[in-house]
Order: sequence, then C-alpha cells, then structure tokens
Amino acid sequence: MNDIIFGKNSVLEALLSGKREINKILISKNIHSDNKTEKIKDLARERGIVFQFVAKEKFTEYAQFNHQGIIAQISPIKYADFDEFLEMPHENSSLVILDGVEDSHNLGAIIRTCVCAGVNGIVIPSRRNVQVNSVVEKTSAGAINHIPIIKVNSLTNVVQKLKENNWWVIAADASAKDNYYNVNYTDMNFAIIMGAEHAGVSKSLLKASDFIVKIPMENNFNSLNVSNALSAIIFETVRQKLTKGQTKK
Repeated sequence: MNDIIFGKNSVLEALLSGKREINKILISKNIHSDNKTEKIKDLARERGIVFQFVAKEKFTEYAQFNHQGIIAQISPIKYADFDEFLEMPHENSSLVILDGVEDSHNLGAIIRTCVCAGVNGIVIPSRRNVQVNSVVEKTSAGAINHIPIIKVNSLTNVVQKLKENNWWVIAADASAKDNYYNVNYTDMNFAIIMGAEHAGVSKSLLKASDFIVKIPMENNFNSLNVSNALSAIIFETVRQKLTKGQTKK
C-alpha cells in the first residue's frame, strides 16, 4: 500500500534521496511553475515515474494540507532496526529518543532539526507516540529521507542497551537542577530523551538516565514545545563540537 506525501519540498527530497519507491506524481494544472516544480518533472522523467497534470478538484480531499498543488504516491517509510544501528561504528554520535510525542507537526519539525544538526538517528516507540504519516513527512520538508527512524517496542530496553555500549543518556525535564549547556557533549556517544508535550519523560527513563537537564526560563514561564526545546539542546551539542574543533586547530 502506498502512502501520500504533499508539497514540493517533500516530493523533491523523496526523488533526490532515491530511498523510496514513487508510484505516481499528481500535479495540479493550476500550479505556479517554478524551479522546484521543473526539477520534480525532470527527475520523474529521468526515473520513469509517471506524473500527471490533473484538475485542482482532484486535490479536494487533501484541502486541509498545504499540498502546493503536488502530491505523490510513495512507498511507506522503512523503519530502521535498533540493534543494527547499535552495531554500526560510532564516534561522537548522537541519537534522539522521543517518549510519547503526540503531535505530527512536532515530530516532523524534530526530524528536520535532527537532520540539520547531524543527528545519527531518531527512536520512537511503537505505541503512545505519533508514527510517521503524511503530515510528518510534509513538516519535515523531506528530511525524513535523510535520517534513520527507528521504531521499538520498549524505550527502557533501548536505554539499557545504549548504556551497555558506552553511550551516555541525557533526559530533558523542566524540573531538573542542571542546565542543558552544562553538560559536555564532546568526545562521547550520547542520546537525548525528549518527553511528551504534557507528560514529559517517564519516571523510569528519568531514573535510567545519566544526566537530567533543563532549559532555563525567564519568569518561570515554560512555553517551549518539544520541537523547540530539542532545537535548543541539540544545537548546543553542535556548538560544543564546532568550538572544540576550532580550538584544536
């Protein structure tokens, strides 16, 4: 069964990555042609993928999505295997673990942030967490094709295996004593656990973590959603790596 992806960026990145089988691309006759649209058509021709120009009424059922006049029928994403990921060579690698994130837009934004920051993989639980869907793909702007998404039955087992393999585990929690920038993220493999929008990281995972960190807030006003919070933390890890690299030079 095919999935549906929406929007120029999502379709273009799926074509460029070559990791997903695209069955058909539908393009609205009313679409404003630009460089991305022309690139999509060129790549489709090169790869023998059917694309059709259709009346805008064909997009009525997708009206709630910002489809930009382009949709594609694509093979479902193939989730990566955690044990296979763990067996790969890792040096100063990073992993993001999501504990009960429920909003598709947040997951898509997190995927996009992780790709931009060079994160090596994202772990999601098979239950009580949003799975990859059309909204996630659209929000990620195609980034989902550039990072392993690992689906597991037990996050507790994942954390245990990571620690057994010399990974450091860092959980984000608003009530933590330490600030996220006080941890040295360089020269180690680490995983960052981000919790659900309302419940946060579960107590069992907090207990199993090596560090628990928070993002300090002015006026005790905690308004960051999970994707915003992850961006702050993950780009601090990037800053530290870049700074250390410059120091070595």
